[in-house]
Amino acid sequence: MPQKTNYGTHFLFREWKVVAMKAKYPQKSPVAQLPKEYITDHVTSAIEEDVGSGDITTNSLILPERQSVAQIITHEDIVFCGSNVAAEVFRHLDQDCLIKELCEDGETVPTGSVLMQINASTQSLLTAERTALNYLQRMSGIATLCSRYVQAVNDYNTILLDTRKTVPGWRLLEKYAVQCGGARNHRRTLDEMFFIKDNHLASMEGPHRIQQAVDQARQINPNLKIEIEADTIIQAKQAADAGADIILLDNMTPEEIKEALKEIGKRAQTEASGGITIDNIREFAKTGVQFISIGAITHSASSVNLSMEISQ
Repeated sequence: MPQKTNYGTHFLFREWKVVAMKAKYPQKSPVAQLPKEYITDHVTSAIEEDVGSGDITTNSLILPERQSVAQIITHEDIVFCGSNVAAEVFRHLDQDCLIKELCEDGETVPTGSVLMQINASTQSLLTAERTALNYLQRMSGIATLCSRYVQAVNDYNTILLDTRKTVPGWRLLEKYAVQCGGARNHRRTLDEMFFIKDNHLASMEGPHRIQQAVDQARQINPNLKIEIEADTIIQAKQAADAGADIILLDNMTPEEIKEALKEIGKRAQTEASGGITIDNIREFAKTGVQFISIGAITHSASSVNLSMEISQ
């Protein structure tokens, strides 16, 4: 896992904010690049995890002075993501390597395409192969799945959001991949906004817990947005009455969401989540809800089929 450094939790460009703070359309927005220091730390940790004390097979069979050319190829249609991270893997093991990036992050690439070409020592190519592919396959898998969801609601004024359902240590990489797939990021860390969920309310005491929670949050930090999770139409109305900035309509049917939106009016931004799939997302977008958050675009994304081929 990357070491904690001075880039903290708010190091990215201004475009990469908690999206619900802005609620600006259209869907796509500028993609903030991952900082080089973060990439270096993450790659260093990944290589140490994979290589251990050394690549005994490669180092035993391949002369250190040997040079080769490698190509990374996709075997399915994808939205490419992770070029800078993969490139850092190769540079970490061979500072003199030459890398030709043939596709940009966020680009739709057909099967059979060459994504990257690397000229480097053969030893470094063989040692880097699995780690570089792991990054590219995972990040491109998220971007590709995310793009499918985005395309499904592209004709509605609904913004697709991710969640915090990410692999530990990979959150910023996965949220970057979400952006490359055309969607937007919800909060990255727990300190970015108040998000009062059902278990928070269940852990409080007394009546009128939604109002109490909003009042306490406002008193602690009036500058942060407050989102309330509502499981029922009644809770959605209570959250709007309490002054919540955003109301998450959780596990509601499209019909229930329509009723909740009537109760909320223009008093708060609205988000739908839970039970939403690629097959039914349009039904939820039709309701007029402003945001749809999908955990599956990170936690259920499959790695895409890529390979690295070495030539003499």
